[in-house]
Amino acid sequence: MKFKLKYILYGGVFMLGGQSCVDLTETTYDVIPTDQFGSTPAQQAALIGPLYNSLGDYFDRYAALNTVTDEQVIPTRGGDWKDGDNWKRLHQHTWDPLIDNSIFNGLWTWCYNSITSINQQLGGISDPGTQAELRALRAFYHYIAMDNFGDVIIADQVGGSGSTQKSRSEVFNWIESELKAVYPQLSDQAGGVYYGRFNKYVVDMILAKMYLNAQVYTGTARWNDAATHCSTIIESGRYTLASNFFSNFTTNNQGSPEIILATPFDKSKRGGMNMQMRTLHYLNQLTYNLPEAPWNGYATLSEFYNSFSEGDNRKGMWIVGQQYAADGTPLVDDGVPFVFTPEIPAFEMPSGPTGRLAGARSQKYEIQRNNVGNDMDNDFVIFRLADVYLMRAEARLRAGNAAAALTDVNLVRERASAAPLTSLTLATMLAERGRELAWEYHRRQDLIRFGEFNKAWQFKAASPATRNVFPIPQDQLNLNPNLKQNPGY
Repeated sequence: MKFKLKYILYGGVFMLGGQSCVDLTETTYDVIPTDQFGSTPAQQAALIGPLYNSLGDYFDRYAALNTVTDEQVIPTRGGDWKDGDNWKRLHQHTWDPLIDNSIFNGLWTWCYNSITSINQQLGGISDPGTQAELRALRAFYHYIAMDNFGDVIIADQVGGSGSTQKSRSEVFNWIESELKAVYPQLSDQAGGVYYGRFNKYVVDMILAKMYLNAQVYTGTARWNDAATHCSTIIESGRYTLASNFFSNFTTNNQGSPEIILATPFDKSKRGGMNMQMRTLHYLNQLTYNLPEAPWNGYATLSEFYNSFSEGDNRKGMWIVGQQYAADGTPLVDDGVPFVFTPEIPAFEMPSGPTGRLAGARSQKYEIQRNNVGNDMDNDFVIFRLADVYLMRAEARLRAGNAAAALTDVNLVRERASAAPLTSLTLATMLAERGRELAWEYHRRQDLIRFGEFNKAWQFKAASPATRNVFPIPQDQLNLNPNLKQNPGY
């Protein structure tokens, strides 16, 4: 069975008999008193398992919000996925802070509930390594909140003044300071017991992401700092590019040498990885021998699909063309050959095969055949080495070192059997990030950094810059009078 994080702490299981009939004092042998457990580094490390379990919700929280980008769309097919037009509003950047409160509140509460759980444990942790790991994890959730909402809360303790809203720059500075403070105590081990956990290189990655986007967050560019932390990861030798691009996303992808941070999934132990259900057509149940019909929702835009050249192996992440049953029989949809077409004629399409078959679907994460349920075993990748090379390339390009940037980009392209580029611009840099990292949930951040998030694309008109951050959820405004809504909402 594949390695997974251990989320359950077991106590002793032995009961001793033969107690004296005159001594009615009960002696408990199968429970470790709470005031005694956690006194050793091993016990303290065991306490962090449930805190990492929350990280598994990264996939679910971002999967729907990725439809605000130009790489994902959830069109309306007859009555399917109408859902009060919420997917349309997300894609067209016309979301409403009241009507769409639940999706933003879900992201906010995931961050701050996770932070609260960490704070509650930190007080009882004395082991420096375990404490550093939890503080880094807490800083990561603050980073997500800052990236998506802008001015947010710094919750660095249980109770206290954590309900006060801070500026994005203040939050940036706090996260940076926190990550640098814990860095020396973190492990430099990659994989093994540190698979899916925070080590030095995960922190390097967060800092590199922050510095790459520092101009957006604080108004001050920090390209060289971003490149430095990328180089630290690359030169550590702890990670290498997988020889096969798709091996990063197989059902047993925990063995990839490229993964820096992933959230472990297991169809029986830790469910929730169900991308195939979100993207595949109903009849693809017959293609993969699935127990239920998929939901026929997520697709990519034809413009994004067409950004992949024919020689690029990564284009194989998209499903197009005739579909077949598991026995090789060509499938039909209501008498029409079941052929996925990259073109989506309209955001809202009438019932019928034309709408149902519109849009390339994703098989980037290997679709588990003959599965017993809707959850798959693929671990979701948050950070991996190819992104590090592309981040360093972008930072170098923006800092004026185009030759070194081109070397990094072509290294990634070579793995994909894509022809090497002879020159590099910001436009080609963004396109390359899209081809390599599609549906890994970096696209919104990338589009904002490149100044493309508010431009028009398929089914979307130009949107105001105030959409670069999501609204502070109305539920949070109601609960906390110290919070102020973001401009434009």
